[in-house]
Amino acid sequence: MMAASSPSGSFTASGLSFRKSEEIVDLIDLFSKIQYRAKEVTPRVEAIENRCLELFGRDYKYSVIHNPNGEVCGHYPRQIVYLEYECTDFQRDTRFESTIQISKLQDLVNRSKLARCRGRFVCPVILYNGKHICRSSTLAGWGELYGRTGYNYIFSGGSDDTEEVPEGDSEARNGDTQLFDKVRGLDIKLLRYLSVRNICDLMVENKKVKFGLNVTSSEKVDKAQRYADFTLLSVPYPGCEFFKDYKDRDYTAEGLVFNWNQDYVDAPLTIPACFTQNMNIDWSEYQSWDLVEQTQNYLKLLLHIINSDDKSGLLVHCISGWDRTPLFVSLLRLSLWADGAVHASLEPAEILYLTIAYDWFLFGHMLPDRLSKGEEIFFFCFNFLKHIVSEKFSAVRKQRRKNSHFKDSDFTVEDLCQMKSKSRGSVTSLSSDFSLITEEVGGGASSLTTDTDHFSCQPQASSWRPQTVVWNKPTSLEERLFHPLGEARSSSSSSSNQSEQGATRTGSSPLAVPGRRCPIPSERQARLEAVREVFLAAYSTTVGLKSSAPSPSGAISGLLEQFARGVGLRGTNAIV
Repeated sequence: MMAASSPSGSFTASGLSFRKSEEIVDLIDLFSKIQYRAKEVTPRVEAIENRCLELFGRDYKYSVIHNPNGEVCGHYPRQIVYLEYECTDFQRDTRFESTIQISKLQDLVNRSKLARCRGRFVCPVILYNGKHICRSSTLAGWGELYGRTGYNYIFSGGSDDTEEVPEGDSEARNGDTQLFDKVRGLDIKLLRYLSVRNICDLMVENKKVKFGLNVTSSEKVDKAQRYADFTLLSVPYPGCEFFKDYKDRDYTAEGLVFNWNQDYVDAPLTIPACFTQNMNIDWSEYQSWDLVEQTQNYLKLLLHIINSDDKSGLLVHCISGWDRTPLFVSLLRLSLWADGAVHASLEPAEILYLTIAYDWFLFGHMLPDRLSKGEEIFFFCFNFLKHIVSEKFSAVRKQRRKNSHFKDSDFTVEDLCQMKSKSRGSVTSLSSDFSLITEEVGGGASSLTTDTDHFSCQPQASSWRPQTVVWNKPTSLEERLFHPLGEARSSSSSSSNQSEQGATRTGSSPLAVPGRRCPIPSERQARLEAVREVFLAAYSTTVGLKSSAPSPSGAISGLLEQFARGVGLRGTNAIV
Protein backbone atom coordinates (compact mmCIF):
# COMPACT_ATOMS: atom_id res chain seq x y z
CA MET A 1 0.00 0.00 0.00
CA MET A 2 1.46 3.34 -1.03
CA ALA A 3 1.66 5.86 1.74
CA ALA A 4 -0.55 8.91 1.60
CA SER A 5 1.18 12.19 0.94
CA SER A 6 1.33 15.24 3.13
CA PRO A 7 -1.89 17.24 3.24
CA SER A 8 0.01 20.45 2.74
CA GLY A 9 -1.13 22.39 -0.32
CA SER A 10 2.09 24.36 -0.85
CA PHE A 11 4.56 23.16 -3.45
CA THR A 12 8.00 23.26 -1.86
CA ALA A 13 11.25 21.70 -2.98
CA SER A 14 10.08 18.42 -1.47
CA GLY A 15 6.94 18.48 -3.61
CA LEU A 16 8.60 16.38 -6.28
CA SER A 17 10.35 14.10 -3.83
CA PHE A 18 11.66 10.73 -4.78
CA ARG A 19 8.75 9.04 -3.05
CA LYS A 20 6.10 10.89 -5.01
CA SER A 21 7.99 10.46 -8.25
CA GLU A 22 8.33 6.77 -7.46
CA GLU A 23 4.54 6.57 -7.04
CA ILE A 24 4.14 7.75 -10.62
CA VAL A 25 6.72 5.25 -11.81
CA ASP A 26 4.93 2.38 -10.06
CA LEU A 27 1.60 3.50 -11.49
CA ILE A 28 2.80 3.77 -15.10
CA ASP A 29 4.70 0.51 -14.78
CA LEU A 30 1.53 -1.36 -13.78
CA PHE A 31 -0.61 0.55 -16.28
CA SER A 32 1.71 -0.41 -19.14
CA LYS A 33 1.21 -4.10 -18.33
CA ILE A 34 -2.50 -4.54 -17.57
CA GLN A 35 -5.88 -3.07 -18.45
CA TYR A 36 -8.02 -2.36 -15.42
CA ARG A 37 -10.94 -4.73 -14.86
CA ALA A 38 -13.19 -4.06 -11.92
CA LYS A 39 -13.72 -7.76 -11.25
CA GLU A 40 -10.01 -8.56 -11.16
CA VAL A 41 -8.60 -6.20 -8.53
CA THR A 42 -5.29 -7.02 -6.89
CA PRO A 43 -3.93 -5.39 -3.72
CA ARG A 44 -1.74 -3.21 -5.93
CA VAL A 45 -4.76 -1.96 -7.88
CA GLU A 46 -6.77 -1.50 -4.68
CA ALA A 47 -4.00 0.77 -3.39
CA ILE A 48 -4.38 2.90 -6.53
CA GLU A 49 -8.15 3.10 -6.01
CA ASN A 50 -7.70 4.20 -2.40
CA ARG A 51 -5.06 6.75 -3.33
CA CYS A 52 -7.46 8.36 -5.82
CA LEU A 53 -10.18 8.60 -3.16
CA GLU A 54 -7.71 10.23 -0.80
CA LEU A 55 -6.65 12.78 -3.42
CA PHE A 56 -10.24 13.63 -4.30
CA GLY A 57 -10.99 14.05 -0.62
CA ARG A 58 -8.35 16.75 -0.21
CA ASP A 59 -10.56 19.36 -1.85
CA TYR A 60 -14.05 17.89 -2.19
CA LYS A 61 -16.87 16.28 -0.36
CA TYR A 62 -18.11 13.43 -2.49
CA SER A 63 -20.51 10.52 -2.67
CA VAL A 64 -19.77 7.19 -4.31
CA ILE A 65 -21.55 5.46 -7.17
CA HIS A 66 -20.98 1.79 -6.48
CA ASN A 67 -19.77 -0.55 -9.20
CA PRO A 68 -18.81 -3.69 -7.25
CA ASN A 69 -16.90 -6.20 -9.35
CA GLY A 70 -17.83 -4.22 -12.44
CA GLU A 71 -21.51 -5.12 -12.21
CA VAL A 72 -22.57 -1.80 -13.70
CA CYS A 73 -19.59 -1.36 -16.05
CA GLY A 74 -16.63 -3.70 -16.23
CA HIS A 75 -14.06 -1.03 -17.06
CA TYR A 76 -15.22 1.76 -14.76
CA PRO A 77 -13.86 2.22 -11.22
CA ARG A 78 -15.43 0.10 -8.51
CA GLN A 79 -16.02 3.29 -6.55
CA ILE A 80 -17.00 6.12 -8.88
CA VAL A 81 -16.58 9.53 -7.30
CA TYR A 82 -19.48 11.97 -7.49
CA LEU A 83 -18.03 15.31 -6.46
CA GLU A 84 -20.64 17.34 -4.58
CA TYR A 85 -18.88 20.51 -3.46
CA GLU A 86 -15.49 21.93 -2.64
CA CYS A 87 -14.45 21.93 0.98
CA THR A 88 -12.11 24.14 2.93
CA ASP A 89 -9.51 22.91 5.39
CA PHE A 90 -12.02 23.48 8.16
CA GLN A 91 -14.79 21.56 6.38
CA ARG A 92 -12.57 18.61 5.54
CA ASP A 93 -13.00 17.06 8.97
CA THR A 94 -16.62 18.05 9.45
CA ARG A 95 -19.65 15.87 8.90
CA PHE A 96 -20.56 15.37 5.28
CA GLU A 97 -24.08 16.32 4.28
CA SER A 98 -24.97 15.09 0.82
CA THR A 99 -26.73 17.48 -1.54
CA ILE A 100 -28.26 14.76 -3.74
CA GLN A 101 -30.22 11.53 -3.52
CA ILE A 102 -27.37 9.14 -4.19
CA SER A 103 -29.76 6.18 -4.28
CA LYS A 104 -31.66 7.83 -7.12
CA LEU A 105 -28.45 8.51 -9.01
CA GLN A 106 -27.35 4.91 -8.49
CA ASP A 107 -30.69 3.68 -9.86
CA LEU A 108 -30.44 5.92 -12.93
CA VAL A 109 -26.94 4.65 -13.59
CA ASN A 110 -27.98 1.02 -13.29
CA ARG A 111 -30.92 1.46 -15.64
CA SER A 112 -29.31 3.72 -18.24
CA LYS A 113 -26.15 1.72 -18.88
CA LEU A 114 -27.67 -0.19 -21.81
CA ALA A 115 -28.04 3.02 -23.77
CA ARG A 116 -24.32 3.43 -24.35
CA CYS A 117 -21.59 1.40 -25.98
CA ARG A 118 -20.01 -1.18 -23.65
CA GLY A 119 -22.28 0.01 -20.85
CA ARG A 120 -20.06 3.06 -20.34
CA PHE A 121 -22.77 5.33 -18.99
CA VAL A 122 -22.62 9.10 -18.49
CA CYS A 123 -20.28 9.56 -15.55
CA PRO A 124 -19.36 12.83 -13.76
CA VAL A 125 -15.60 13.21 -13.30
CA ILE A 126 -14.78 16.91 -12.80
CA LEU A 127 -16.62 19.58 -10.81
CA TYR A 128 -15.99 23.15 -11.96
CA ASN A 129 -17.97 26.15 -10.74
CA GLY A 130 -20.80 23.85 -9.71
CA LYS A 131 -20.93 22.22 -13.17
CA HIS A 132 -20.28 18.55 -13.83
CA ILE A 133 -17.92 17.61 -16.63
CA CYS A 134 -18.86 14.06 -17.61
CA ARG A 135 -17.53 11.29 -19.80
CA SER A 136 -19.07 8.25 -21.47
CA SER A 137 -19.00 6.20 -24.64
CA THR A 138 -21.29 6.94 -27.57
CA LEU A 139 -24.82 5.60 -27.93
CA ALA A 140 -25.24 1.89 -28.51
CA GLY A 141 -26.55 0.90 -31.94
CA TRP A 142 -29.19 -1.73 -32.48
CA GLY A 143 -26.59 -4.48 -32.97
CA GLU A 144 -24.98 -4.01 -29.59
CA LEU A 145 -28.22 -3.09 -27.88
CA TYR A 146 -30.01 -6.26 -28.92
CA GLY A 147 -26.96 -8.35 -28.22
CA ARG A 148 -26.56 -7.00 -24.71
CA THR A 149 -30.25 -7.02 -23.85
CA GLY A 150 -30.49 -10.61 -25.03
CA TYR A 151 -27.47 -11.52 -22.94
CA ASN A 152 -28.95 -9.80 -19.90
CA TYR A 153 -32.28 -11.54 -20.47
CA ILE A 154 -30.70 -14.99 -20.59
CA PHE A 155 -28.45 -14.53 -17.58
CA SER A 156 -31.02 -12.80 -15.40
CA GLY A 157 -33.32 -15.82 -15.35
CA GLY A 158 -35.71 -14.41 -17.94
CA SER A 159 -36.26 -11.11 -16.14
CA ASP A 160 -34.95 -8.10 -17.98
CA ASP A 161 -35.49 -4.38 -17.65
CA THR A 162 -36.20 -4.08 -21.37
CA GLU A 163 -39.24 -5.06 -23.35
CA GLU A 164 -39.46 -8.18 -25.48
CA VAL A 165 -39.19 -7.40 -29.19
CA PRO A 166 -42.29 -8.54 -31.13
CA GLU A 167 -41.99 -10.64 -34.27
CA GLY A 168 -42.93 -9.49 -37.76
CA ASP A 169 -41.48 -6.63 -39.81
CA SER A 170 -43.80 -3.81 -38.80
CA GLU A 171 -44.00 -5.01 -35.23
CA ALA A 172 -40.23 -5.37 -35.10
CA ARG A 173 -39.84 -1.80 -36.23
CA ASN A 174 -42.25 -0.72 -33.50
CA GLY A 175 -40.28 -2.83 -31.07
CA ASP A 176 -37.08 -1.11 -32.17
CA THR A 177 -38.62 2.26 -31.49
CA GLN A 178 -39.97 1.21 -28.10
CA LEU A 179 -36.64 -0.28 -27.06
CA PHE A 180 -34.66 2.78 -28.10
CA ASP A 181 -37.26 5.08 -26.54
CA LYS A 182 -36.85 3.27 -23.26
CA VAL A 183 -33.08 2.94 -22.98
CA ARG A 184 -32.26 6.31 -24.47
CA GLY A 185 -34.99 7.90 -22.39
CA LEU A 186 -33.21 6.62 -19.29
CA ASP A 187 -29.93 8.00 -20.60
CA ILE A 188 -31.59 11.39 -21.04
CA LYS A 189 -32.96 11.25 -17.49
CA LEU A 190 -29.42 10.69 -16.19
CA LEU A 191 -28.08 13.59 -18.25
CA ARG A 192 -30.78 15.87 -16.88
CA TYR A 193 -30.19 14.72 -13.31
CA LEU A 194 -26.56 15.73 -13.73
CA SER A 195 -27.64 19.06 -15.29
CA VAL A 196 -25.74 18.24 -18.46
CA ARG A 197 -26.99 20.11 -21.48
CA ASN A 198 -23.93 20.30 -23.75
CA ILE A 199 -22.72 17.14 -25.49
CA CYS A 200 -19.38 17.12 -27.30
CA ASP A 201 -18.99 14.17 -29.70
CA LEU A 202 -15.39 13.46 -30.82
CA MET A 203 -16.28 10.75 -33.36
CA VAL A 204 -15.14 11.28 -36.95
CA GLU A 205 -18.06 9.18 -38.12
CA ASN A 206 -21.81 9.42 -37.61
CA LYS A 207 -22.08 5.74 -36.78
CA LYS A 208 -19.41 3.16 -36.16
CA VAL A 209 -19.68 0.43 -38.80
CA LYS A 210 -18.12 -3.03 -38.46
CA PHE A 211 -18.64 -5.85 -40.94
CA GLY A 212 -21.27 -3.75 -42.67
CA LEU A 213 -23.35 -3.31 -39.50
CA ASN A 214 -24.00 -0.14 -37.51
CA VAL A 215 -22.47 -1.12 -34.20
CA THR A 216 -22.82 2.24 -32.47
CA SER A 217 -24.67 5.46 -33.08
CA SER A 218 -24.51 8.98 -31.63
CA GLU A 219 -26.82 11.70 -30.40
CA LYS A 220 -26.27 13.77 -33.53
CA VAL A 221 -27.90 11.15 -35.79
CA ASP A 222 -30.69 9.92 -33.53
CA LYS A 223 -33.58 9.66 -36.00
CA ALA A 224 -36.24 10.31 -33.38
CA GLN A 225 -34.47 13.50 -32.28
CA ARG A 226 -34.59 12.41 -28.65
CA TYR A 227 -31.63 14.65 -27.86
CA ALA A 228 -33.08 17.75 -29.53
CA ASP A 229 -33.22 19.61 -26.21
CA PHE A 230 -29.47 19.28 -25.78
CA THR A 231 -26.78 21.40 -27.40
CA LEU A 232 -24.94 18.94 -29.64
CA LEU A 233 -21.43 19.59 -30.87
CA SER A 234 -19.77 17.41 -33.47
CA VAL A 235 -16.02 17.99 -33.10
CA PRO A 236 -14.37 15.13 -35.02
CA TYR A 237 -10.96 14.19 -33.67
CA PRO A 238 -8.68 11.39 -34.91
CA GLY A 239 -8.84 8.05 -33.10
CA CYS A 240 -6.00 6.23 -31.39
CA GLU A 241 -4.77 4.72 -34.68
CA PHE A 242 -3.67 8.18 -35.82
CA PHE A 243 -1.23 8.40 -32.93
CA LYS A 244 0.92 5.70 -34.52
CA ASP A 245 1.74 8.34 -37.12
CA TYR A 246 2.67 10.64 -34.24
CA LYS A 247 5.03 8.04 -32.83
CA ASP A 248 6.46 7.15 -36.24
CA ARG A 249 7.30 10.83 -36.79
CA ASP A 250 9.48 10.76 -33.67
CA TYR A 251 6.65 12.02 -31.45
CA THR A 252 6.19 15.12 -33.58
CA ALA A 253 2.68 16.58 -33.65
CA GLU A 254 3.61 19.72 -35.54
CA GLY A 255 2.73 19.31 -39.21
CA LEU A 256 0.82 16.06 -38.65
CA VAL A 257 -2.57 16.45 -40.35
CA PHE A 258 -5.34 13.84 -40.32
CA ASN A 259 -6.61 12.53 -43.66
CA TRP A 260 -10.21 13.69 -43.73
CA ASN A 261 -10.88 12.05 -47.11
CA GLN A 262 -11.05 8.48 -45.80
CA ASP A 263 -14.26 6.60 -46.60
CA TYR A 264 -15.42 6.13 -43.02
CA VAL A 265 -15.03 9.81 -42.09
CA ASP A 266 -18.48 11.34 -42.51
CA ALA A 267 -19.04 13.56 -39.44
CA PRO A 268 -18.48 17.25 -40.20
CA LEU A 269 -17.47 19.72 -37.56
CA THR A 270 -20.68 21.29 -36.26
CA ILE A 271 -20.65 23.88 -33.49
CA PRO A 272 -23.61 26.09 -32.58
CA ALA A 273 -22.98 29.76 -33.21
CA CYS A 274 -23.40 30.57 -29.53
CA PHE A 275 -20.08 28.84 -28.84
CA THR A 276 -18.06 30.15 -31.78
CA GLN A 277 -18.53 33.84 -31.12
CA ASN A 278 -15.58 35.80 -29.76
CA MET A 279 -13.18 32.85 -30.03
CA ASN A 280 -11.16 34.22 -32.97
CA ILE A 281 -10.91 30.78 -34.54
CA ASP A 282 -11.73 30.07 -38.18
CA TRP A 283 -13.49 26.75 -37.67
CA SER A 284 -13.97 26.27 -41.41
CA GLU A 285 -10.23 25.55 -41.64
CA TYR A 286 -10.30 22.61 -39.21
CA GLN A 287 -9.32 20.02 -41.83
CA SER A 288 -6.08 21.88 -42.47
CA TRP A 289 -5.02 22.02 -38.83
CA ASP A 290 -2.18 19.87 -37.63
CA LEU A 291 -2.54 17.82 -34.46
CA VAL A 292 -1.21 20.62 -32.27
CA GLU A 293 -3.56 23.30 -33.53
CA GLN A 294 -6.54 20.96 -33.59
CA THR A 295 -6.03 19.84 -30.00
CA GLN A 296 -5.43 23.39 -28.83
CA ASN A 297 -8.58 24.72 -30.50
CA TYR A 298 -10.76 21.88 -29.23
CA LEU A 299 -9.50 22.44 -25.69
CA LYS A 300 -10.22 26.15 -26.02
CA LEU A 301 -13.74 25.25 -27.15
CA LEU A 302 -14.36 22.96 -24.18
CA LEU A 303 -13.09 25.60 -21.77
CA HIS A 304 -15.29 28.18 -23.48
CA ILE A 305 -18.33 25.94 -23.04
CA ILE A 306 -17.82 25.31 -19.35
CA ASN A 307 -17.21 29.01 -18.79
CA SER A 308 -20.59 29.96 -20.21
CA ASP A 309 -22.86 31.86 -17.87
CA ASP A 310 -25.44 29.15 -17.30
CA LYS A 311 -25.07 26.18 -14.95
CA SER A 312 -25.14 23.53 -17.66
CA GLY A 313 -22.69 20.67 -17.43
CA LEU A 314 -20.73 19.08 -20.26
CA LEU A 315 -20.49 15.54 -21.62
CA VAL A 316 -17.41 14.56 -23.66
CA HIS A 317 -17.30 11.23 -25.49
CA CYS A 318 -15.82 9.42 -28.46
CA ILE A 319 -16.80 5.85 -29.45
CA SER A 320 -15.79 3.64 -26.52
CA GLY A 321 -14.71 6.49 -24.28
CA TRP A 322 -11.25 5.20 -23.45
CA ASP A 323 -8.84 6.98 -25.84
CA ARG A 324 -9.86 10.42 -27.09
CA THR A 325 -12.20 10.91 -24.13
CA PRO A 326 -9.54 10.60 -21.38
CA LEU A 327 -7.22 12.73 -23.50
CA PHE A 328 -9.55 15.73 -23.28
CA VAL A 329 -10.80 14.96 -19.77
CA SER A 330 -7.21 14.87 -18.58
CA LEU A 331 -6.26 18.07 -20.40
CA LEU A 332 -9.32 19.79 -18.92
CA ARG A 333 -8.50 18.62 -15.40
CA LEU A 334 -4.86 19.68 -15.65
CA SER A 335 -5.65 22.99 -17.32
CA LEU A 336 -8.22 23.91 -14.69
CA TRP A 337 -5.86 22.77 -11.93
CA ALA A 338 -3.12 24.97 -13.35
CA ASP A 339 -5.53 27.89 -13.01
CA GLY A 340 -6.18 27.00 -9.37
CA ALA A 341 -9.81 26.30 -10.26
CA VAL A 342 -9.97 22.59 -9.31
CA HIS A 343 -8.02 20.34 -6.92
CA ALA A 344 -6.47 23.47 -5.46
CA SER A 345 -4.44 21.77 -2.71
CA LEU A 346 -2.79 19.11 -4.88
CA GLU A 347 0.85 19.35 -5.82
CA PRO A 348 2.03 18.65 -9.40
CA ALA A 349 2.99 15.05 -8.69
CA GLU A 350 -0.36 14.47 -7.00
CA ILE A 351 -2.56 15.88 -9.76
CA LEU A 352 -0.51 13.87 -12.26
CA TYR A 353 -1.09 10.72 -10.23
CA LEU A 354 -4.80 11.41 -9.97
CA THR A 355 -5.39 11.99 -13.67
CA ILE A 356 -3.30 9.03 -14.81
CA ALA A 357 -4.83 6.69 -12.26
CA TYR A 358 -8.44 7.83 -12.43
CA ASP A 359 -9.00 9.34 -15.87
CA TRP A 360 -6.92 6.77 -17.76
CA PHE A 361 -6.23 3.57 -15.79
CA LEU A 362 -9.41 3.10 -13.73
CA PHE A 363 -11.60 4.05 -16.70
CA GLY A 364 -10.18 1.23 -18.76
CA HIS A 365 -7.68 2.74 -21.21
CA MET A 366 -5.92 -0.17 -22.92
CA LEU A 367 -2.37 1.12 -22.62
CA PRO A 368 -0.65 -2.28 -23.17
CA ASP A 369 -2.54 -2.74 -26.44
CA ARG A 370 -1.90 0.83 -27.58
CA LEU A 371 1.81 0.56 -26.80
CA SER A 372 2.10 -2.72 -28.70
CA LYS A 373 0.65 -0.97 -31.76
CA GLY A 374 2.66 2.21 -31.32
CA GLU A 375 -0.50 4.26 -30.72
CA GLU A 376 1.00 6.69 -28.21
CA ILE A 377 -2.06 8.79 -27.38
CA PHE A 378 -1.34 8.49 -23.65
CA PHE A 379 2.16 9.93 -24.03
CA PHE A 380 0.85 12.62 -26.38
CA CYS A 381 -1.58 13.86 -23.73
CA PHE A 382 1.06 14.72 -21.14
CA ASN A 383 3.76 15.81 -23.55
CA PHE A 384 1.16 18.16 -25.03
CA LEU A 385 1.09 20.19 -21.81
CA LYS A 386 3.93 22.25 -23.26
CA HIS A 387 1.45 23.57 -25.84
CA ILE A 388 -1.12 24.90 -23.35
CA VAL A 389 1.04 26.83 -20.89
CA SER A 390 -0.14 30.16 -22.31
CA GLU A 391 -2.71 32.27 -20.54
CA LYS A 392 -4.79 31.92 -23.71
CA PHE A 393 -5.88 28.55 -22.31
CA SER A 394 -6.73 29.85 -18.87
CA ALA A 395 -10.36 29.47 -17.90
CA VAL A 396 -10.07 32.19 -15.26
CA ARG A 397 -7.58 34.59 -16.79
CA LYS A 398 -9.96 37.56 -16.43
CA GLN A 399 -10.50 37.14 -12.73
CA ARG A 400 -8.42 36.51 -9.66
CA ARG A 401 -7.84 32.84 -9.01
CA LYS A 402 -9.59 32.50 -5.70
CA ASN A 403 -9.00 28.81 -5.13
CA SER A 404 -5.26 28.81 -5.58
CA HIS A 405 -3.27 27.78 -2.52
CA PHE A 406 -0.01 28.42 -4.37
CA LYS A 407 1.74 31.72 -3.69
CA ASP A 408 4.74 33.19 -5.42
CA SER A 409 6.95 32.27 -2.51
CA ASP A 410 5.75 28.66 -2.68
CA PHE A 411 6.33 27.99 -6.38
CA THR A 412 9.90 28.61 -7.44
CA VAL A 413 12.41 28.02 -10.16
CA GLU A 414 14.14 25.72 -7.72
CA ASP A 415 11.02 23.57 -7.74
CA LEU A 416 10.96 23.44 -11.52
CA CYS A 417 14.63 22.69 -11.88
CA GLN A 418 14.47 20.14 -9.07
CA MET A 419 17.57 21.87 -7.74
CA LYS A 420 20.84 20.37 -8.79
CA SER A 421 21.30 16.67 -8.91
CA LYS A 422 23.79 15.01 -6.56
CA SER A 423 26.01 14.61 -9.59
CA ARG A 424 26.96 18.11 -10.71
CA GLY A 425 27.01 17.08 -14.35
CA SER A 426 23.44 15.79 -14.41
CA VAL A 427 20.72 17.54 -16.30
CA THR A 428 18.13 18.64 -13.81
CA SER A 429 15.34 19.92 -15.97
CA LEU A 430 14.13 19.40 -19.50
CA SER A 431 10.88 21.25 -19.03
CA SER A 432 10.15 23.40 -22.03
CA ASP A 433 11.16 26.86 -20.88
CA PHE A 434 14.10 25.62 -18.88
CA SER A 435 15.79 23.31 -21.39
CA LEU A 436 18.91 25.30 -22.12
CA ILE A 437 20.99 24.64 -25.18
CA THR A 438 24.57 25.90 -25.37
CA GLU A 439 26.84 25.99 -28.37
CA GLU A 440 30.54 25.27 -28.26
CA VAL A 441 32.43 28.29 -29.50
CA GLY A 442 35.62 26.84 -30.89
CA GLY A 443 34.79 23.41 -32.26
CA GLY A 444 31.87 24.19 -34.56
CA ALA A 445 29.76 21.39 -33.05
CA SER A 446 26.93 22.16 -30.67
CA SER A 447 26.11 20.37 -27.49
CA LEU A 448 22.93 19.80 -25.55
CA THR A 449 22.97 20.70 -21.89
CA THR A 450 20.71 22.14 -19.26
CA ASP A 451 22.55 24.11 -16.64
CA THR A 452 20.96 25.55 -13.55
CA ASP A 453 24.05 27.71 -13.00
CA HIS A 454 22.25 30.20 -15.24
CA PHE A 455 19.45 30.61 -12.72
CA SER A 456 19.60 32.57 -9.55
CA CYS A 457 18.18 29.91 -7.23
CA GLN A 458 19.00 31.61 -3.95
CA PRO A 459 16.09 32.56 -1.67
CA GLN A 460 15.06 36.19 -1.95
CA ALA A 461 12.85 38.31 0.21
CA SER A 462 9.62 37.27 -1.48
CA SER A 463 10.04 34.90 -4.42
CA TRP A 464 12.76 33.25 -6.45
CA ARG A 465 12.79 34.01 -10.14
CA PRO A 466 15.03 33.04 -13.06
CA GLN A 467 17.64 35.57 -14.10
CA THR A 468 19.62 35.67 -17.34
CA VAL A 469 19.90 32.49 -19.38
CA VAL A 470 21.93 31.58 -22.44
CA TRP A 471 20.28 29.60 -25.15
CA ASN A 472 20.32 28.59 -28.76
CA LYS A 473 18.00 26.61 -30.97
CA PRO A 474 17.82 22.92 -29.92
CA THR A 475 18.27 20.05 -32.28
CA SER A 476 15.02 19.34 -34.06
CA LEU A 477 13.95 16.19 -32.24
CA GLU A 478 14.91 17.52 -28.81
CA GLU A 479 12.98 20.70 -29.52
CA ARG A 480 9.88 18.81 -30.51
CA LEU A 481 9.96 16.68 -27.37
CA PHE A 482 10.92 19.23 -24.79
CA HIS A 483 10.02 22.73 -25.98
CA PRO A 484 6.65 24.40 -26.31
CA LEU A 485 5.46 25.34 -29.75
CA GLY A 486 7.18 28.49 -30.88
CA GLU A 487 9.09 29.01 -27.64
CA ALA A 488 12.58 28.27 -28.96
CA ARG A 489 14.09 30.54 -31.61
CA SER A 490 17.58 30.51 -33.03
CA SER A 491 19.74 33.55 -32.36
CA SER A 492 21.36 33.22 -35.77
CA SER A 493 21.08 31.07 -38.84
CA SER A 494 24.59 29.74 -38.29
CA SER A 495 23.78 28.49 -34.80
CA SER A 496 20.68 26.81 -36.17
CA ASN A 497 22.70 24.96 -38.78
CA GLN A 498 25.35 23.94 -36.30
CA SER A 499 22.84 22.57 -33.79
CA GLU A 500 21.55 20.03 -36.29
CA GLN A 501 24.79 18.06 -35.98
CA GLY A 502 25.11 18.26 -32.24
CA ALA A 503 26.25 15.65 -29.75
CA THR A 504 25.29 15.26 -26.11
CA ARG A 505 27.21 17.32 -23.62
CA THR A 506 27.20 16.07 -20.06
CA GLY A 507 29.43 18.70 -18.47
CA SER A 508 28.06 21.46 -16.32
CA SER A 509 30.32 24.38 -17.16
CA PRO A 510 28.45 27.18 -18.91
CA LEU A 511 29.78 28.52 -22.16
CA ALA A 512 29.49 32.17 -23.05
CA VAL A 513 27.16 32.68 -25.99
CA PRO A 514 24.85 35.54 -26.91
CA GLY A 515 21.91 35.49 -24.56
CA ARG A 516 18.79 37.31 -23.47
CA ARG A 517 16.64 37.62 -20.39
CA CYS A 518 14.47 34.69 -19.56
CA PRO A 519 10.76 35.70 -19.30
CA ILE A 520 9.30 35.09 -15.88
CA PRO A 521 6.96 32.09 -16.15
CA SER A 522 3.37 32.52 -15.10
CA GLU A 523 1.98 30.43 -12.28
CA ARG A 524 -0.01 28.44 -14.84
CA GLN A 525 3.06 27.73 -16.93
CA ALA A 526 5.15 26.76 -13.91
CA ARG A 527 2.53 24.27 -12.76
CA LEU A 528 2.07 22.59 -16.12
CA GLU A 529 5.81 22.43 -16.71
CA ALA A 530 6.25 20.76 -13.34
CA VAL A 531 3.59 18.13 -14.14
CA ARG A 532 5.11 17.41 -17.54
CA GLU A 533 8.56 17.17 -16.03
CA VAL A 534 7.53 14.44 -13.59
CA PHE A 535 5.65 12.57 -16.28
CA LEU A 536 8.53 12.53 -18.77
CA ALA A 537 10.95 11.33 -16.12
CA ALA A 538 8.61 8.52 -15.03
CA TYR A 539 7.70 7.54 -18.58
CA SER A 540 11.33 7.33 -19.64
CA THR A 541 12.04 5.13 -16.63
CA THR A 542 9.22 2.69 -17.39
CA VAL A 543 7.84 2.62 -20.92
CA GLY A 544 10.41 4.68 -22.76
CA LEU A 545 10.17 6.18 -26.23
CA LYS A 546 10.77 4.09 -29.31
CA SER A 547 12.21 6.33 -31.96
CA SER A 548 11.65 5.15 -35.54
CA ALA A 549 14.95 6.71 -36.56
CA PRO A 550 17.39 6.76 -33.63
CA SER A 551 19.75 9.71 -33.56
CA PRO A 552 23.31 8.64 -34.52
CA SER A 553 24.64 10.65 -31.61
CA GLY A 554 22.21 9.10 -29.16
CA ALA A 555 21.37 12.61 -27.98
CA ILE A 556 17.74 12.02 -27.07
CA SER A 557 18.49 8.80 -25.25
CA GLY A 558 21.06 10.64 -23.18
CA LEU A 559 18.71 13.50 -22.50
CA LEU A 560 15.98 11.24 -21.19
CA GLU A 561 18.48 9.36 -19.05
CA GLN A 562 19.73 12.57 -17.50
CA PHE A 563 16.19 13.88 -17.21
CA ALA A 564 15.20 10.90 -15.08
CA ARG A 565 18.25 11.38 -12.90
CA GLY A 566 17.30 15.00 -12.39
CA VAL A 567 14.28 14.01 -10.29
CA GLY A 568 15.98 11.14 -8.54
CA LEU A 569 15.04 8.39 -10.99
CA ARG A 570 17.36 6.44 -13.23
CA GLY A 571 15.92 5.69 -16.66
CA THR A 572 16.18 2.13 -17.93
CA ASN A 573 13.93 2.30 -20.97
CA ALA A 574 14.94 5.48 -22.75
CA ILE A 575 14.54 5.88 -26.49
CA VAL A 576 15.68 2.79 -28.36
